[in-house]
Parts: sequence; structure tokens; C-alpha cells
Amino acid sequence: MQRLRRSLASVLVLVAGVPFPANNCHAQSTSNSLPDAPTTNLDSNSPVTIRNTPRHILEDQEAIWTSPARIRDSNVLGPVALVLGTTLLITADHQVMSSSRLQNASLNNKASLASNGLMGGFIAAPAAIFAIGALHHDDHASETGILGGEAVLDSLAVSEVIKGISSRERPTVDSAKGKFFQSGVGFNSSFPSNHTIIAFSSAAVIASEYDGWLTQVTAYGLAGGVGVARIMARQHFPSDVFVAGVIGWMIGRHVVHRHRHAL
Repeated sequence: MQRLRRSLASVLVLVAGVPFPANNCHAQSTSNSLPDAPTTNLDSNSPVTIRNTPRHILEDQEAIWTSPARIRDSNVLGPVALVLGTTLLITADHQVMSSSRLQNASLNNKASLASNGLMGGFIAAPAAIFAIGALHHDDHASETGILGGEAVLDSLAVSEVIKGISSRERPTVDSAKGKFFQSGVGFNSSFPSNHTIIAFSSAAVIASEYDGWLTQVTAYGLAGGVGVARIMARQHFPSDVFVAGVIGWMIGRHVVHRHRHAL
């Protein structure tokens, strides 16, 4: 058990460093922590276009997976909070998922359908916003759409790597014990939730580019609904959803900070 916790903590520390050095690499000399709100990336010479997106994704992945090396006293609070929060939730996962209220096939099916529909909306939203921007020659909307798609792809890449490492059983297996590092689980690992990480990465970009309170409440409220629905569908444990939501949010913010141009 101690070895399992150490291994899991290592995975969390690796991904927890994602957002906190998320400033543009050109701007690191002036700031060592994530600002409260996105700022325009004036130093970048690489415009936000579909053509440049593959290169931007590679740059994002390099920044994400090397970020633990840049954790300092000024930005260590976030990774520590993520690890502690996840550890606490893991201890409660079995009890939550064993609740008789969640062992309801009708409820599970409806929640699964709801989570699929909401996730589909978060995938479609960047494409729709980009299309509106192209139609109306709105650079801000076009940028939001492209960055939203980039964040979704970034988050999926990170999620699949973590899934391959964690190999956690789904709540429907072995009385919802949620064991990690189980052979045979592969990329069907429960940890973290792909639905939730997609929703929060997309929501973070939209809420950052259009930062009105109504947009933020709607975007994050619906993203939170995805996570809750995945638990009610008995497809994921609370800790799976928590980690996915935090990492998705961090990746979305990272993408906006690193590549944003339009105001």
C-alpha cells in the first residue's frame, strides 16, 4: 500500500506542475507564477492558426511534462493541494461508490447519457465558436475556437498517459475497490476521467477568453455537471473526476496564457 501511494503521488506531482509555470516561456523573466487572469502573449511570433496548432501542441506537451522541474516555493502550493485533495478523496472513493443510491441502473444510464451529451457539447463548442469567428471575421472568436480545440487535444494526451500509468479499476469492478496498477486494465483505466478533463479544458479556454461572470458560471457549471454525471453513472470515482477537473482547468489556462493574441 505504501508503495502504491508513493507511485500515485509521483504521477500526481508530475501532472500537478502543469499550470503553475504556465507563463509563456518568453515571459518567465518577469513572472514566476500563474497570473490571476490571462494576459495577451505579445512576445510570441507564432499566430494562433489551425496550421500552427500541431506545433503548438508539441510545445504544450513539452512544457507540461517538464513543468515539475520548474516547481519552486512560489508555486508549490497548487501541486501539494492537488496531491492532498486526491489522497483524501481516494480514501473515500469506495464508500461513496458503494452507496445504494448510486446502484440504480436507470439512474446510471441516464447519467451516462447526460455526461456523453455534455462532453459532446464541449467538443463541439470550440468548432462552433471558430466557425462563427470565420463567418463574421472575428479574430477573437476564431482564436478561442482554435485554442479550445488545442486544449482538448492536450488534455486527452495527458489523460491517456496517466491512465496508462495508473491502471485503475472502474467502480463497476471488484465491488468498487478502485485498485491501482492492475494488469489488464490498460487504457480503460478509471483514473482520470476523460469526459471531465475534456469538459474543463474546453471550459477554461472559453471562460478565459470571454471572462464575463455569466460565461464563467455557465462554462464551469456545465463542466462540473459532466463530472457529477460520471460519478452518478458509476463510471468514475470522485477522485478520478477531481483530478481530471483540476488538470483540465490547468491545461486550458496554460494554453490561453501561452498562445493568446487576440483581445
